Amino acid sequence: MATTADIRNGLCIEYNHDIFQFTEFQHVKPGKGNAFVRCRMKSFKTGRVLEHTFPAGHEIITARVVRKPYQFLYKDDMGYNFMDQETFDQITIDGKMIENNDFLRDGDVCEVVIHEETNTILACELPQHVVVEITYSEPAVAGNTATNASKPATVETGATVMVPLFVNQGEKIKVDTRTREYVERVKESR
Repeated sequence: MATTADIRNGLCIEYNHDIFQFTEFQHVKPGKGNAFVRCRMKSFKTGRVLEHTFPAGHEIITARVVRKPYQFLYKDDMGYNFMDQETFDQITIDGKMIENNDFLRDGDVCEVVIHEETNTILACELPQHVVVEITYSEPAVAGNTATNASKPATVETGATVMVPLFVNQGEKIKVDTRTREYVERVKESR
């Protein structure tokens, strides 16, 4: 049994007959009163985000989960097909279990979260950052590097990302798959 002192991002717990994963947390010690932990948790079953406050020292039930690397093979009418990197077994995952699945490309290695006790797939997490090529964007305007203005750009997977005005079509960019935000331009190494 764990307590609120063990809370960290990515920790999975059993709460209200569901399995939640912590996405944010903050230990708070007010000047008057008892300490508490304010946190945000995401449900694996419904996908909803729950904000909750636990008193300091409160016991929580951790869920036993395993994260295994799986390589994305292809998408068909049954779902997204992945292959285990160790055993080469293939599984199909519903698109609802993959957040921001429009960044997924053939050959990408993702982490599949599996509940150990029931051996059920809870989620599939994309790599934190992906490098993609811009297939369509308005032409870049010279001298627009000082402002924070942005424009929409379509990348090779079909996803749309907001990029700075100086980014051109055909360039490769790094994107954060959790927030869908532009990170930086990527220079091609020769």
